[in-house]
Amino acid sequence: MKIQYRFDIEDTALEYEVDVDRTFDFRVEREDAPEWAKLKHNQCPNCPLTVKDCQYCPAAIDLAAVVTDFQRLPAQKTATVRVSTPEREYKKETALEEGLRSLMGLIMGSSACPILTQLKPNARNHLPFASQDDFIIRSTALYLLKQYFNYREGRRPDWELQGLISLNQELQTLNEAFWGRVKEACEGDSNLKALLSFLDMSSSVSYSLESQLQKVKPLMTDEDVSPAIEVKKEAGLF
Repeated sequence: MKIQYRFDIEDTALEYEVDVDRTFDFRVEREDAPEWAKLKHNQCPNCPLTVKDCQYCPAAIDLAAVVTDFQRLPAQKTATVRVSTPEREYKKETALEEGLRSLMGLIMGSSACPILTQLKPNARNHLPFASQDDFIIRSTALYLLKQYFNYREGRRPDWELQGLISLNQELQTLNEAFWGRVKEACEGDSNLKALLSFLDMSSSVSYSLESQLQKVKPLMTDEDVSPAIEVKKEAGLF
């Protein structure tokens, strides 16, 4: 499955194709890789890899080209971002920060990093320009679907979402360390703000999942249904 991103920035176009199901050869020597992509360079405290496994961080290698392209660009610079998936296309005129956060999230979530690989279902169901509510709803829904399959197969399901909280705590630790990697490579601020925005979303699941769920609860129930919607229901429009 391949997803294309195109950034039109004034007279410049930057294009990226992300193969969500790509493989990563841990044994390859990567002499052209940047110094900050080496595994030991600000390595995540919870990283299970060692230099015997790989000399370079898989997620850093995957992101290196994007970081280089955007390293001198300001986060609030406007761009037209187009995203093409096998099923549909998206287009939005937005700040680089939002478009880049979306692209970087897709690349990281489909990388060979042993921690980030747990996000592969999210990457396969990629939603560009996701809001905080989108992130909470999709993360929770995909996690609960996995628990349903565990239940059907005789394994103990986690309906209390404790595993989701633990995963996002791991992701927060990873994101903070990864931000340290990228910080050294950036002259502008677009990459940094994109990663920090991604970090904020993970933090919301780690520390305030219940409050975040309460915010989206009206979208999932009949609470606070507007009169206009009630009228349409009575008219048989739904």
